[in-house]
Amino acid sequence: MRVLIAVTHLLGVGHLARAALLGRGLAAAGHDVCVASGGRPVPNLDLAGVELVQLPPVHCRDADFRTLWGEDGRMLDDALRAYRREALLAAFRRVHPDVVMTETYPFGRRSLAGEFEALVSAVWARPERPALLASVRDILNPPSRPDKALQAERIVVERFDGVLVHGDPAAVPLERSWPVGEGLRPRLLYTGYVSGDAAPASARRGEEIVVSGGGGIAGLTLFRAAVVASRLDGSGRWRILVGHGVPEADFRELAGAAHSRLVVDRARPDFRDLLAHASVSVSQSGYNTVLDLAGAGTPAVLVPFEEGSEQEQRLRAEGLAAAGRAVLLPAAELSPEALHGAVEAARALPQGAGVPVNTNGVARSVLLVEEAARRARRIAQGWAALGRVLDERAATRRPAALWWRDDDAAEPTEALDRLLALRRHLGVPLALAVSPRLATDALAQRLQGEDAAILVHGIAHLNHAPAGEKRRELGYRPPADILRELGEGLAALRQLLGDRVLPVLVPPWNRIDAALVPELAAVGYRGLSTFGARSGATRDGLAVANAHCDPILWHGGRGLADEAETLERLARDLARDEPVGLLTHHLVHDPAVWRFVEQLLAYLGAHPGARFVNAHAAFALPPAHEEAPR
Repeated sequence: MRVLIAVTHLLGVGHLARAALLGRGLAAAGHDVCVASGGRPVPNLDLAGVELVQLPPVHCRDADFRTLWGEDGRMLDDALRAYRREALLAAFRRVHPDVVMTETYPFGRRSLAGEFEALVSAVWARPERPALLASVRDILNPPSRPDKALQAERIVVERFDGVLVHGDPAAVPLERSWPVGEGLRPRLLYTGYVSGDAAPASARRGEEIVVSGGGGIAGLTLFRAAVVASRLDGSGRWRILVGHGVPEADFRELAGAAHSRLVVDRARPDFRDLLAHASVSVSQSGYNTVLDLAGAGTPAVLVPFEEGSEQEQRLRAEGLAAAGRAVLLPAAELSPEALHGAVEAARALPQGAGVPVNTNGVARSVLLVEEAARRARRIAQGWAALGRVLDERAATRRPAALWWRDDDAAEPTEALDRLLALRRHLGVPLALAVSPRLATDALAQRLQGEDAAILVHGIAHLNHAPAGEKRRELGYRPPADILRELGEGLAALRQLLGDRVLPVLVPPWNRIDAALVPELAAVGYRGLSTFGARSGATRDGLAVANAHCDPILWHGGRGLADEAETLERLARDLARDEPVGLLTHHLVHDPAVWRFVEQLLAYLGAHPGARFVNAHAAFALPPAHEEAPR
């Protein structure tokens, strides 16, 4: 399996560090991994067994994630965007991945949305589409506006196979920081926290206070406060570990303030060992830092980064402080004196104050990525199976006849507009199943000028089945009443919608009492459409054309049904000697269902082994103007 991970760290290095851990885990499982990094190069990053592709790097200043800067000091412009985008796409083409992972996007990195969108489009343009997964930490920065959350959810539902949430829902569910809608919820795949091998918690603590601030410049204010606080502390030895993203001039300033109880170093690869033996840790509350604390069990002072409306670290720190696992010192209250007081409070915390969370995130992520790849292969095989059937029909000049039925239109809606626009765009005939007692004058006005046939969808789409029985409108009442209302419904629809209404009955929920069928012709019907393979072209004097392919998962949240199974079943149905019906329900389509329906209709409409017929042809009915009066 080949995996491409696209990540850009802009301030610290946490996103890249997590991507590196995931990459190493996948590589250790025998997979080929490429990490395409769009942030600044990070020294000492362990990428054993992982290929690194360095995109032209960008970073932000002062936590302003809307304005990004290149290494040459110029603002990110269209030329640099194009350069980064092409470099990322070149990596995609060369690696030819089975799985693509996007770190943070579409929940963030909006300033780089163009390159991520280009990558997502490339994924979907490949005939054998790779799996596409988003990768996010336990806490996201909450959206500034509700529409941003809705947009992210739409992209995930329509384009992504899942979202790897690198956290523990028992500790911090994603809902704590991000609105999780019904479309997003089933796509969240919790992995546990992604952590490297932590140094074992030490039974003997030293006197050292270890101050860290991640790999970027965000910790400078904390470092400067720690320099002064170290002079106020007469009992401890302080060590400040300065990330490699901090400019050399700032590092020299800090190092120049060292004294007999203060050591200033650059960040070291043995950080976890230092932490395990420290008396207190002073740090921000980024994802990786908190995991290090969880493994080491070290009492901690957390000073969350909160500039530029960032809330992620504050939410995480508040949770740990509320659980008695750390001392919270808000950044707005940071001073040498406050920091010294917080260190004293942390010394009083119990040993082993690490957070009890699931840190099996790497292993679980590997399993989920492998499963996504298998699912993508099955989908590709489903499309291939469909293609083989159609190719054979084209070669023998026996194109499969298909027709398109959509149920439950009643009034104008955005979904109906989208459905009709799709019909016009593809030029595929459409039959709308409309319940007579639900149809409105507004629907009739909206359908003027639209080339769509109308079928009779029962009476009022009401369920008359007793509790415990499958829903049914056409049953469980006196047959004479049902037949009378069906006849009245056909007449009412014709009065409202004209001669586009065909005398074809589509029972709601595709169910009808068998005793009613022989009587339908007497009340004006000439055709019947339910679901599944028909037993014959006619039934009790009625032409029969059923629907066969329904892409909606009705008993599992109404999202997209298993795509591979849907395609495999359709391939089998196309071998039948009958018109094959595609069934849609525009009112309940989510973005994934719309995407699949549009993709399937376009594929079938363009293939010489398939031909779409209108409802008149599907039921072998004459055009409306040729029908004999009844």
